[in-house]
Amino acid sequence: MSYSVNSFFEQTISVDKICYDERGLVPAIIQDYLDGTVLMMAWMNQKSLQKTLLTGETWFWSRSRQEFWHKGATSGHIQKVQSIRYDCDSDALLIGVEQIGNIACHTGERSCFHQVDDQIIAPPGDTLSQLFQIICERRETPQENSYTCKLLAGGDNQILKKIGEEATEVVMACKDDKPGEIAGEVADLLYHTLVALAYHHVDLRVVYQRLQDRKR
Repeated sequence: MSYSVNSFFEQTISVDKICYDERGLVPAIIQDYLDGTVLMMAWMNQKSLQKTLLTGETWFWSRSRQEFWHKGATSGHIQKVQSIRYDCDSDALLIGVEQIGNIACHTGERSCFHQVDDQIIAPPGDTLSQLFQIICERRETPQENSYTCKLLAGGDNQILKKIGEEATEVVMACKDDKPGEIAGEVADLLYHTLVALAYHHVDLRVVYQRLQDRKR
């Protein structure tokens, strides 16, 4: 049977095509639909997948309690489904979600994948998000001899001057048709733009959302 999930595009998935294991389960990787951060992994069966598709929010099957559970039903940190894919063997799901409250883990962390040797680290995400997080950390906790901190301390005048310079250099590199230089100059422009976002306390995710809107 096929079900449709409401999203920024119309998507239909047939729950009958999924290859469930001998317990009737399939692993579901939950991913932030904007920046790609892996938030959690849980198990679904056919009925929980159906409930997910029908409600537009994630439902899982608890192996320990032997019952369905609606993610965020207690905490309010529900997951609004934006996309569902399955792999080439049809035995694993990748579900893109809007994580309400930006917390997926029961520990209060954004992602369940936040530990390395018992140390709390930033969850894996895209390069721009990781860089933006570091820039924001420099804003909140300045470090000596940090170029980022120097830019932030200089305020708009210094930050905007650098953005203007880097934008001009991107234009010149494109005019000269030098791919290596274009990549380098665009990287510099993106970095300095991220500094401007951090300085003005504009979340990068808002920018991602605007870019998603342009895909329509």
